[in-house]
Amino acid sequence: MSRQPGNLPQVNHITFVRPILLSAIVGLSCLALSGCSFISAAGPSARAVNRAGTSAVAGNADIRIVDVSDSVARRIVNEEHVGLFSDRLGDGIPIGSVVGRGDVLDIAIWEAPPAALFGATSGDSRLASAAATNALARGTTLPEQMVNSEGRITIPFVGSVVAAGRTPQQIERDITSRLIGKAHEPQAIVRLTRNASANVTIVGDVANSARVPLTARGERLLDILAASGGVKQPVGKMTIQITRGATVASMPLSGVINDPRQNIRLQADDVVTALYQPFSFTALGATGRNEELPFEGTGLTLAQALGRVAGLQDQRADVRGVFIFRLEDPSVLGLPPGTEVRTTPDGKVPVIYRVDMKNPATFFIAQGFPIRNKDVLYVSNAPLADVQKFVSIISSTILPIATTAAIIP
Repeated sequence: MSRQPGNLPQVNHITFVRPILLSAIVGLSCLALSGCSFISAAGPSARAVNRAGTSAVAGNADIRIVDVSDSVARRIVNEEHVGLFSDRLGDGIPIGSVVGRGDVLDIAIWEAPPAALFGATSGDSRLASAAATNALARGTTLPEQMVNSEGRITIPFVGSVVAAGRTPQQIERDITSRLIGKAHEPQAIVRLTRNASANVTIVGDVANSARVPLTARGERLLDILAASGGVKQPVGKMTIQITRGATVASMPLSGVINDPRQNIRLQADDVVTALYQPFSFTALGATGRNEELPFEGTGLTLAQALGRVAGLQDQRADVRGVFIFRLEDPSVLGLPPGTEVRTTPDGKVPVIYRVDMKNPATFFIAQGFPIRNKDVLYVSNAPLADVQKFVSIISSTILPIATTAAIIP
């Protein structure tokens, strides 16, 4: 430092800048080394997921961590409730000719003289055949009768007759018994002409949504699908859902075709829904795609699911950190009898299936391990990927400062 007459002492500012730069470098280094919590990530690390087995979720249900192995995959497949139509709904019986409200009946009455209440109608073929047997028989065909909301029909000289819930033969006997004493040897013929009460509704991905009437033949599921014009999508990608009252059962259409027992007879008021890709799973983390992906009712394996998300990201993924999050039925866990398991309010157990993709045998197991609806496929970042991200942050932050310090003399 030199002092000139009339001037303030001159200070070399470099002597102050260099310590500041060095302090900045040391400070940033210490801040970065204090932890990696400042580094963003796509989700929990593999270590954090593995520690989840000691925690609980909603309803205080315990989280189970299960390593995917051949025995686990076999148990899941064996315990998987497919919901066969033959088991949940049964084959059923033909609907028969039971009359219901809104049905239309064709009624013909004939009698023998001398006491004739009804005039003859020559145009009715049924009465003509009866007349061939008895030339003196007279009869008539009444106008079509629709069963009213009370389940009744009205017939001249007979009055109100209960029709709903009865067969045409029962209605015939009721009419005949009421005409005894009014007509000579009365006979009645009742025929169901239009069925308005026993119908099946078919909707979804079919050519024509419709209400299909059932007959005494006993229409089966594939009959109803054919009556609607068939499905719009390939058979192998379709799921058929049958709703009967409070029971809902679903099966792949290919399973119905391949197993004749599943081609069940349908009952009145059944709702058949043809669905295309009704299921989905979600892929998160170090996968090629992070999104919700639909899949077909024929099912999806873990190997197929990994293929649909474009596999794992080479620069990020932890091959030992592949997990499947699922709410599982307790019976699938294979626990010893009497084991107490805390479940969610809907009776499920939160399970994390852990997959080691570094083991070559896992690729064979993945070809049979089923993916379920609403599964979450998660792949964690490899530890070195976080280190590399940390080094990149340090490099982009400290190197410019270090370079500045180096060029300052």
